[in-house]
Amino acid sequence: MAVYEQIGKGYDLTRRADPNIVAQLAKHLKVKLDSSYLDVGCGTGNYTLALAKHGGIWHGVDQSKQMIDAATNKSNAIAWQLAEAEALPYADGSFSGVLCTLAIHHFAALNQAFREIYRVLAAGRFVLFTATPEQMSKYWLVEYFPEAIHKSAEQMPSLEKVKYALNEVGFSSVDIEPYSISENLQDLFLYSGKHRPEIYLNENIRSGISTFALLASADEIATGCQKLAADINTGRIAEIVKKYENNHGDYLFVIADKVLIMN
Repeated sequence: MAVYEQIGKGYDLTRRADPNIVAQLAKHLKVKLDSSYLDVGCGTGNYTLALAKHGGIWHGVDQSKQMIDAATNKSNAIAWQLAEAEALPYADGSFSGVLCTLAIHHFAALNQAFREIYRVLAAGRFVLFTATPEQMSKYWLVEYFPEAIHKSAEQMPSLEKVKYALNEVGFSSVDIEPYSISENLQDLFLYSGKHRPEIYLNENIRSGISTFALLASADEIATGCQKLAADINTGRIAEIVKKYENNHGDYLFVIADKVLIMN
């Protein structure tokens, strides 16, 4: 099921490619001008298009027709395709690099999706940008929206599971680089308001975040926002943010290599 059909409509009002994340992804992918790349779970194509400016021939695939239609309307310089991650419509070894940002929790079967990504990748890299349940349990949002964050964290595969699945399908080395939210983050995904708590009081911003749009009840949102607004007004929010500080990053980059062994 394409869960994003429900939030696709206003998605681009609050979701855009963050330049810092784009630069990190391009660095990890080692983007080259004449190589082909695939963005799996590309959504409306924000990161695909931003990375295409760094070079390469880009393809984007997503399970949501609404997202792919929006991406197609933005640019026909990218080859957009409607398909599941578990059944990618590309030949073996088609790409020098594969990317997936904030989407693996929507894969129906992690191992099968990774197997397909491994198959369509020539010798090269698969770069993931994601969060783990462990990281999410340290978001101060837990204080205000505990049920929604718990449900959201439950959807996320643990780092151990991700690493195991990558190794299982054949990736030879897996590196992890933690990522902490910056104050000027431009892509308003779940924990983007870490340093700007007031953004969660904006319904437009919440509607572009799947945790709020799909997992949070109206009651929890109303109660949580009321409590959050009060804490922002009194300044108590600073204590709450401090209480949830951690050194393990808010998200992470997972960099997996496919090495072809020559006989």
